[in-house]
Amino acid sequence: MLKNLVNRFLSTPRATGAPPEPASTVQPPHDVARADALIAEGDGREEAGDLAKAEALYRAAIAAAPGHVRAHLYLGVVLAARDDLNGAIAAYEQVLAIDPPHAFGNYNYARAALLRGDNARAGTLLARALQTKPDFPQALILQSEVLDRLGKPAQAIEALQAALRLEPENAGAWFNLGILLVAERRLDPAADAARKAVALDPLHSESIALLARALRLQGFAEESLEVQQALNAREPDSLVEESNELLLLNFVDGVGAEELFRRHAAFGARLERKVPVRFEHPPSAGGARRRLRVGYLSGDFRIHPVSMFLLPVLEAHDREGFELFGYSTDGDADHITHDVRSHCDQWRDAADWTDDKLADAIHADGIDVLVDLAGHTNRSRPGVFCQRPAPVQVAWLGYLNTTGLTRMDFRLSDARCDPPETSQALHTERLQYLPVSQWCYRPFLDVEVAAVAPLERNGYITFGSFNAPLKISAATCRRWGEILCRVPHSRLFAVSMESAHKRAAMLREMAAVGVAPERIVFADRVPLARYLDLFNQVDVSLDPFPYGGGTTTFDSLWMGVPVVAALGSTSVSRSAASVVTALGLESWVAPRIEDFVDVAVARASEPGEIVTLRRTLRARLQQSPLTDALQFTRALESAYREMACSRTC
Repeated sequence: MLKNLVNRFLSTPRATGAPPEPASTVQPPHDVARADALIAEGDGREEAGDLAKAEALYRAAIAAAPGHVRAHLYLGVVLAARDDLNGAIAAYEQVLAIDPPHAFGNYNYARAALLRGDNARAGTLLARALQTKPDFPQALILQSEVLDRLGKPAQAIEALQAALRLEPENAGAWFNLGILLVAERRLDPAADAARKAVALDPLHSESIALLARALRLQGFAEESLEVQQALNAREPDSLVEESNELLLLNFVDGVGAEELFRRHAAFGARLERKVPVRFEHPPSAGGARRRLRVGYLSGDFRIHPVSMFLLPVLEAHDREGFELFGYSTDGDADHITHDVRSHCDQWRDAADWTDDKLADAIHADGIDVLVDLAGHTNRSRPGVFCQRPAPVQVAWLGYLNTTGLTRMDFRLSDARCDPPETSQALHTERLQYLPVSQWCYRPFLDVEVAAVAPLERNGYITFGSFNAPLKISAATCRRWGEILCRVPHSRLFAVSMESAHKRAAMLREMAAVGVAPERIVFADRVPLARYLDLFNQVDVSLDPFPYGGGTTTFDSLWMGVPVVAALGSTSVSRSAASVVTALGLESWVAPRIEDFVDVAVARASEPGEIVTLRRTLRARLQQSPLTDALQFTRALESAYREMACSRTC
């Protein structure tokens, strides 16, 4: 839904340009003149902020000329400003009783109806307003909000575009157009709309944040970071925006592990100075034996990798030993939300809760181990963890880096992704290691692996990328281009490339190392069933850097496609290597990112091995601990008990 549309970006038109009043309501000239004088005086008082006096003057105008439309309209506006919505609606009904097609009466009544949640009524009123006055940009903007609420985004976009043809310098309309376009994954025009909004209103922080988001979704990490940093320089106290900056730093070439840690730790220190600990937790007996209450907090309890990895764990949890609580910080829901909720003993819809309210609820629930599944990703709530509502607080799954909080006690990982000798010093949390992997994979659809490898049909190797565009940096493109140059006739198939601008940027980087554009094939983002089937067009998947694959690495292996990975210096740059190594494919992992091209070329030179892996990888994955939900969950539960004991026993 468009943010704050009704109250923020629309003025309240009154009678300027209104059609003349019907003859049946014409007042004696001296009455109208008296009413107009009172209206003018009331308008002046309203401008000065004296709404009570303005209301009294408008009522006096109505008394002088009861059939005078402007008097009723102005009264409605001031009553709405005084939060008397019922009174405002009554005034607008008087306007329409006198003059049913009155454009501004219908428009203002529609605003009130929308604030009341009566979308259908608002839509009818706006249609009347626009029939009377087709060149009414504010009515078109409001109509876009109604259409969006009614689940008609394409029509909502058309309404905004029509408004902007009439009023091209309306920054708020450009902003709202950008929001709708992002929601519809029309990323390039969304970024253009956001840029226009920022150019017209450089001080509007939400437009700047929208531009950063659109650039992020397009896949431009450095450009998004530049916009994000400019916003954060203007709003240094915005924890949400600083958290967004930390997330982006993980995707940018050249940001080292030490710099990442320094920035995260500085954020955590500032937040912990700002948000005090509110709860104390005395030691409790029997932590190693009693039933523990585990709370999972996330904004991604829907179709999202976090939920896809979490669901097998929830299903396998020992319910005699553990009581599960879900804290959802996202108001959207789908069938996955229902599945996650069904496996929790207690569920809290906390999207609209303040940090204090959420922390109070967690503490009141008596949570023993509170698990943060967000980190610095979408709808994160670090301010909750700063208050320490639970005695043990753990980061896991959603963010492969430190949170920067010293009050986050542990981070769950594995020794391949986070080697103890180097990674512990880069975390404010204590690293708690799971025995094989920090993930347990289960595919959500049964899609068959093609019996014939693409190289057997085509006579050349097809490399693939299924990662989010944001992970594909300029340096990654150049590495992939070098691989294509060294593997004759090979192709690259890149999926989820919705942005034409991102595609063009990738082609430019690869052309710089000598790759012709016809050797690159792009595909848009597709539904899950089609996405898995696309792996049947690929022989070898290539990992991106500095942010490696997670879910896509598992998906690729499941579909019989081996993954070339490398060991970087950060958790996120070792994620794919951790999985590939755990499956016993060490020869597919480069010891350094600098060796990635050589390893990929070497593996591509062994087509027989690629064909064999296509026919055996799925069974290999099925027989490995990487898909053993029961074994994984028991290890996770042991870790929870160990952590609980270390803090409370």
